[in-house]
Amino acid sequence: SPLPTASYMLALLFAASILIPIPSGSYHPLYGRRGDAPAHVAAFRIDRDAVTVGDYLSFLRRHPQWQRSTVKPVFADRGQYLAAWRGDLDAGDANRHAQPVTGVSWFAARAYCAEKRRRLPTVAEWEYVAAAGASVRDAARDPAFIDSRMVLYATRAARRGVRPNEVNAYGVRGLHDGPWEWVEDFNSVLVSDDSRGTGARSHQLYCASAAIGAADPSNYPAFLRYAVRAAATPRTSIENLGFRCAA
Repeated sequence: SPLPTASYMLALLFAASILIPIPSGSYHPLYGRRGDAPAHVAAFRIDRDAVTVGDYLSFLRRHPQWQRSTVKPVFADRGQYLAAWRGDLDAGDANRHAQPVTGVSWFAARAYCAEKRRRLPTVAEWEYVAAAGASVRDAARDPAFIDSRMVLYATRAARRGVRPNEVNAYGVRGLHDGPWEWVEDFNSVLVSDDSRGTGARSHQLYCASAAIGAADPSNYPAFLRYAVRAAATPRTSIENLGFRCAA
């Protein structure tokens, strides 16, 4: 395949460094009681794009402790972490470098964001931004918007390897047409009932009872996102799970 152009590589270098300012506002969490007041979200900033393979490769060059052969098993599933890569610093064809990085654990994602003096977005922040459609900032209860999210999620595997480019009303790209994404408090969907913090998983996130307690049982895309988070551990490193940073 042809080598990437200089302009392409320059755009790649800075793509994920662009932070989009998000104004304060509110959103309706998936779980809660009907009639509850919306949850407030303070103003913050979020990466326009998910962190790319090229971004993460640069990080690995600076921090070899996060390379596939050296990462500590306590911080990543060694059998899945960057499993699609050909080697520690070989992610494959150069044109893959513009695609979202996947196969990265929560620990690794947090380390990457910390180096940038950023952090992972919270569930509330991610869901708040992800509720925006192409032209409106809150399309979460629009049946057409929900249906279009389901189409994107259902065809995610077929689009693997294609750079996401759906832009919402804030100017944030790829929240739905890219891989799933880590959030800082992903394990807030767990119910902790012991001193070690290793409590049982919430019954609300199993398919048979997913609608229990849901404020909007029709929002199936949100159920899928919460189910992915509920199934993850901080070491989880799967092919269709990436991340972006916030500040």
